[in-house]
Amino acid sequence: MTTVQKSVYVKTYGCQMNVYDSDRMRDTLKTMGYAETLAPENADLVIFNTCHIREHAAEKVYSELGRMKRLKKAKQDKGSDMLVAVAGCVAQAEGAEIIRRAKTVDLVFGPQTYHRLPDLIARRLKTGDAIVETEFPAEDKFDALEQQNGHRVLNRNVSAFLTVQEGCDKFCSFCVVPYTRGAEFSRPVSQIEKEAGQLAEAGVREITLLGQNVNAYKDKDSATLADLIAKLSHINGIKRLRYTTSHPRDMDEALIEAHASNPKLMPFLHLPVQSGSERILKEMNRGHGIDYYLDTVSKIRAARPDMALSGDFIVGFPGETDEDFEDTLKLIETVQYASAYSFRYSPRPGTPAADYPNQIIDEVVTERLARIQALIHAQQTAFNKSCVGKTLPVLLEKAGRAEGQLMGRSPYLQPVHVSGQKTQIGAVLDVKIDSVGTNSLSGHIRVVEA
Repeated sequence: MTTVQKSVYVKTYGCQMNVYDSDRMRDTLKTMGYAETLAPENADLVIFNTCHIREHAAEKVYSELGRMKRLKKAKQDKGSDMLVAVAGCVAQAEGAEIIRRAKTVDLVFGPQTYHRLPDLIARRLKTGDAIVETEFPAEDKFDALEQQNGHRVLNRNVSAFLTVQEGCDKFCSFCVVPYTRGAEFSRPVSQIEKEAGQLAEAGVREITLLGQNVNAYKDKDSATLADLIAKLSHINGIKRLRYTTSHPRDMDEALIEAHASNPKLMPFLHLPVQSGSERILKEMNRGHGIDYYLDTVSKIRAARPDMALSGDFIVGFPGETDEDFEDTLKLIETVQYASAYSFRYSPRPGTPAADYPNQIIDEVVTERLARIQALIHAQQTAFNKSCVGKTLPVLLEKAGRAEGQLMGRSPYLQPVHVSGQKTQIGAVLDVKIDSVGTNSLSGHIRVVEA
């Protein structure tokens, strides 16, 4: 008897951790006979893996679900069916409300329960009832993923994400993460080593370690992120390591030293500060001040002089004055970022800051956001231009858009375009940077004489 293969369409919103989670869902579904499709109208299962960080995140999902209602009805009219699932942080926050507002949804599950996907699908098909699974389970999600049907990581690109830590205990007043991802949890080193080894066997050459507060990593045996990086750097095939996102309070001396001593750890660090105002940092409950942040930056650059930094900035936090905003611009000028992200403050339901008085009017936030983005863009442009004439080791990741072109990444995460052969994908080659584009570098591979 011939088994008809099913298809799944996965749309991922938000952070790198959602990208990782979507990959693991695809791995699990492949063992269940699902092949990926890039067209939702062809799918037997549609999954929206959602993010709840930004404003109107939930409404964007409901808009997508309206389109799925039409696609689902069209399939039913032809005698087939489609399961629709909402996963991730919007699912965790909204729960059964999603089912109430969108009857077309069959499955709702949070980021801590997607390892139960095979059981959720089976229950939905057996009972016909919509399933909501948003409890924080007692079992280890990653253990369960590994054991499912001999589960192993499947196809990946040259670079891959690997979640090592989840959750957050910091409770910044603007952030919904502690409520959607739960308390801080660190995976055991041995479990991460095994998955990293599988990634290397699948052709991955660069791993980015992920966590909401990745540098708060500490497993049950008290291994730190620095210890973990040291272990992973010995895996054959892994040429580069990165990690994100970090909290300034968790940049300990051992981790800073790892940047100085471990050549596989790339000299690029995302270290969000969110504001340059002491007063606003206290209102945000960040747990550190400006002097602490600048001292940490100074230690990092002393350990690794070629370190490039990126950051996050929230503009228009409740009560932010012109003086507070000018302090943020001053901090950016002082640090000199290679890149950074800036966002207008958006109230997240259930967070303390959502109820703060003195919410900033939109016109003021728009003007401030434009100013901060112009400054960040100028610094990024200056950093990119400073690379012209330098020779940088570039990990070649994939074919470019033009014939005979390859795209890779510099140690500083910049896209780099070169002429080359597809056989060179996966190699780290010296590239002399010749020019700077809008968002990338171009250069040529240096030929090393024998």
